[in-house]
Amino acid sequence: MSYLPLDQYQRKWIFTHQSMPLPPEDLEKIKPMDAARASQLWKENISPLSPDADRFSSQDWPRKESNWTLEIDWMANWEDDDQGMPEELLEQLDWQDDVTVYFCYEKYNILETKWSVFKKHWKNFLFYDDGPILLGRRRKEALWFSSKGTVKFGTRS
Repeated sequence: MSYLPLDQYQRKWIFTHQSMPLPPEDLEKIKPMDAARASQLWKENISPLSPDADRFSSQDWPRKESNWTLEIDWMANWEDDDQGMPEELLEQLDWQDDVTVYFCYEKYNILETKWSVFKKHWKNFLFYDDGPILLGRRRKEALWFSSKGTVKFGTRS
C-alpha cells in the first residue's frame, strides 16, 4: 500500500480543526503517501537530492527563476473568510476538477487529492506554508507557496 490512512497522518488536524473542518466525503479524497511513495515522487518530480524547499540546490528546477512566470500574494485571501483561492491562480491553472494533484510539503510528506478538493480546501493545506509545492499529475504547471504569503506560478523543466 502506498498510502497511510488519514487517521495516521501526523497533520490530520489541519483537515479536522474546528475552525475549518472538511466534510467526510472530502476527507476520504485526501491520501497521505507513505514515506517510500512520497520519497519516490519527490525524487522524480522535485529534487533527487534536496529533502525540502529550504535546501534546494541550484540544480533543482524550483530554484531556477526562469521556471517561474508569476508571483502573487495568497495570504490576504487566506486570512479573509469570504475569499477563495486567488483568481490569478485559478486562471493560470486551467485544470479539470478530476486532475490528481500532489501537495508536497517535503520529501516524506506528500498528500494526493483531486484538484476540486484542493481548490475548495486550499486554506487547510496551507496551515503549513513552509515551501510546499503543488503539482498536477501529467501537468507541467506548478505552484510554490512561501511562508511570506506569496505563491509562484510556473512550469517544471
